[in-house]
Amino acid sequence: MTTAVTTALIKRCWQRLTGNLRYRLLALTLFPLLLVLPGVVLLAYLWSNEVGYRQLLMKANTDLAVAHEAFFATRDRYLVRLSLAAAGDRFHHALLNSSADGGDRNNTDTPLLLEQLRSATGFDYVRLLDPRGCSLTQPGDCSYPDSPLIQQAKMQGPVSGVEVFSAAELSALSAELATRARIPLVATQRATQSERSVEDRAMMLHFVYPLRDNSGNVAALLTAGLLMNANLGFVDHISNTVYGPGSLPADGIGTVTLFLDDVRISTNVQHPEAPRQRALGTRVSAQVRHQVLEEGERWLDRAFVVSDWYISAYEPVIDVNGHRIGMLYAGFLEAPFLESFYHWLELLLWLFALVLLLCTFIAIAGARSISRPFEIMTAVVDRIRGGERQRIPPLNTTDEVRVLAEHFNAMLAQLDQQHDAIQQAAVQLEEKVQERTLELKQHIAMLNETREQLIEKGKLAALGELTAGIAHEVNNPTAVILGYMDLLLDELGEQATPEIRRDAELIIEQVGRIRTIINDLLKLARPSSPRTHLEAIDINDLVLNTRTLVQHELKRRGINLRLELRASHRARADASQLQQVLINLVMNGANAISGSGEIRVRSRNLGDGGVSLSIHDNGCGIPTDQLARIFDPFYSRGKQGTGLGLSISQRLLEQADASIKVRSRQGLGTLFVIHLKPGSRSEYCTQGHFDPVSEFIGS
Repeated sequence: MTTAVTTALIKRCWQRLTGNLRYRLLALTLFPLLLVLPGVVLLAYLWSNEVGYRQLLMKANTDLAVAHEAFFATRDRYLVRLSLAAAGDRFHHALLNSSADGGDRNNTDTPLLLEQLRSATGFDYVRLLDPRGCSLTQPGDCSYPDSPLIQQAKMQGPVSGVEVFSAAELSALSAELATRARIPLVATQRATQSERSVEDRAMMLHFVYPLRDNSGNVAALLTAGLLMNANLGFVDHISNTVYGPGSLPADGIGTVTLFLDDVRISTNVQHPEAPRQRALGTRVSAQVRHQVLEEGERWLDRAFVVSDWYISAYEPVIDVNGHRIGMLYAGFLEAPFLESFYHWLELLLWLFALVLLLCTFIAIAGARSISRPFEIMTAVVDRIRGGERQRIPPLNTTDEVRVLAEHFNAMLAQLDQQHDAIQQAAVQLEEKVQERTLELKQHIAMLNETREQLIEKGKLAALGELTAGIAHEVNNPTAVILGYMDLLLDELGEQATPEIRRDAELIIEQVGRIRTIINDLLKLARPSSPRTHLEAIDINDLVLNTRTLVQHELKRRGINLRLELRASHRARADASQLQQVLINLVMNGANAISGSGEIRVRSRNLGDGGVSLSIHDNGCGIPTDQLARIFDPFYSRGKQGTGLGLSISQRLLEQADASIKVRSRQGLGTLFVIHLKPGSRSEYCTQGHFDPVSEFIGS
């Protein structure tokens, strides 16, 4: 019983709310507001989060680029230090004399001189080697690490690079260096499991300077090294360069780290258990290690660094042998940016709440002022429906509603008089409606038929107008070009060099080709079908002429055009149209090449007397699922092409009774092969039907 009463009460309240104009106006006003404001808040949150996070990633990427440049700038600076010190008269002559002595054991000046040079340049060690790589200060000691830099220095001069020295190699150099390089490994969250407990290898900036005698021969090699393990001054210098004053929020922390494999050997990240110590010996997360060290790709995302989340950027460090031996990292703490983001988001939510409350108050007041006059009018209408004669009382409201009430009262006065007239007019209206409906259907059918005819005629007229307009606008400048070229050749006369005359003839020939294309376009616009002139042509000459037309653009892109022309047969084709096809295929190949590359054009004889012409590029290739569609009209994988080039090329070759095939592999390139018939005689063949506008655009 209670449930039934409650249900009835709810139903009655709902009917009252939905039947009351005031509440409906209020709902109509507040519903969009309640719908839009949360959506705006959500969109603002998503947009701010997405844009803000993208900006943070861009900053991390920029920071890594600065750290990368600082790392290699430091390496170059130390190489300059070594070169300047070794090239000085004092050191140079003394070191050459020591090498000339053959490492005399009684010579105590050389070790002292090397120590002075090391102290002056800031290296961790300096050694003097003979050209074989053996020590000149300790004869018979050939334990110096074998490095490709030694051979490079003999041929190229002073060189430097990053190398990894083993514990044994470090001990042979200096026991003190081996001790400094040892870094105990620290168990780190999210890192790959490892059985090692200490990292005793060393990342070394290795420098080699060749000392040459008066004959220019390498008499000795001056080597030096800068130990990266626990080199806090080095990483602090890079950190100060990347995260200078004002580059981060007040609570922001910028960090730079140098990894050997996945172990932090030099960093300004704080130790998780001792805040005043560096996190040396901690390891990078397994996910970052896989992407950077194993896959050789950059990491640009948020990453867990020791004990907190950082917006991070990692890149592999490559040694002199081309191997990935470690990583360079730059990143900053994520928390201060999130705090700032949530602070502004909270202010935005408070602002939206205030706007919502204000709009709600205004909506309630406005809905009441609008609905009250209509409630009075509704009550009057209800009494009239009950048989009473009523009029709407004067309303204390706006002029529009008062005028509506006056008109309503006048209407009530006329209702009785017009009732019979309305009944009679309703019958007449029904008859007229049926009559007009039949006429309207007939007119609609005629209108649809006429519209279809007008659309078709409009297309044909636009096509003809476009064709004529293009031909008119292009023929005028080509005629001027031809006229001025003839005038130029007449004025030059005998003074024109063969090169100038050949270039002028090439211009005239290409302008003629333009006019030929325009004439063909005009023919395509006429009812009669054009005809293609097929004749026996030398494919090799055509390819050489085509190279002249495209070599400037290919050279600008850094693409080499390689020709292998071995065809001796003549082929049957239209030279102008075949050159158009060849240019299209070469430029398609160039567009598929990213950066420098090569396009090979080959001509070969066929067994039936014809000629095979192949165009091969080493571009990105075409996916297998798209290969069957490349000759479809308007199908294009590029952003700028119309998708008609290959379709028109295929049609032009079919008109010459030729064929074209394609093979492609992604990452290796694409090969187009054209088979041309033997060029035994000249003949004409009738073209198929073409769309003139599409043919012109594709050309």
